[in-house]
Amino acid sequence: MRKTEAVSFVASYLDAWNERNAGSVTDHLCSDGHYIDEVSHEDMTRETLFEALLDYFHSEHYFYEVTGDILCSGTTIAFQYCAKPLEPGKQSSPWHGAEFITLSGKSALEIRDYYQLPKERALNGNGKGRYVKSGLSQGGMAELLDNLEQVMEREQLHLDPDLSLPKLAEHLNATVNYVSQAINAGLQSTFFDYVNRKRVDEALGLIQSDAEPHRAMLDIALAVGFNSTSTFYSAFRKVTGVTPGAYRRRVTRQA
Repeated sequence: MRKTEAVSFVASYLDAWNERNAGSVTDHLCSDGHYIDEVSHEDMTRETLFEALLDYFHSEHYFYEVTGDILCSGTTIAFQYCAKPLEPGKQSSPWHGAEFITLSGKSALEIRDYYQLPKERALNGNGKGRYVKSGLSQGGMAELLDNLEQVMEREQLHLDPDLSLPKLAEHLNATVNYVSQAINAGLQSTFFDYVNRKRVDEALGLIQSDAEPHRAMLDIALAVGFNSTSTFYSAFRKVTGVTPGAYRRRVTRQA
């Protein structure tokens, strides 16, 4: 990798952070890439990082800039950065970190983030990591998860192909951060996997009760909230271990 390419990648990456654009930040990762917060020991996929950034950018306003030289060797980039609060009167002192990025082609396969928060943030409970999900007790999480199941069952939100984490949080009258934490920590799942499992369960019911055994899978996928057969097939196989077609053949044989 040429030094100019490394500098260009880092500049684009930090621009996305400074624009507080979750989509632009995660676009720097490969589809199977991971962002690893070494301080809080969080290993995030593109989906979970996107969820975390939505809340982070809403509550935290910093300007990120490179300090020192950008190093590159083979497919690895390393650089140090400084995060400066945009509202000094309301937030903490600047803090520093370093990232090590492993590229696959022009995207990041892995981003490892090491940083040290200022002492005052560590003392007030915010020192567990940049995406710390503070403020939600175990009791509060249990109550939120119970409400989540009730709302999903009552309003069938998973059938909405445009359902998003912010939209779900609005239905629950809760913050995006709390809903994300409850699903991630309480259910050991991501928002996308949680919703897709609901949709697959709905599809299973349709296939089992379908009076038209040759009904197009695309029709079933659209009926339960998926936007495409590829996403439907991927989620279905992840939940059941088989394709929708294989599952329908199994149901037909057992009928």
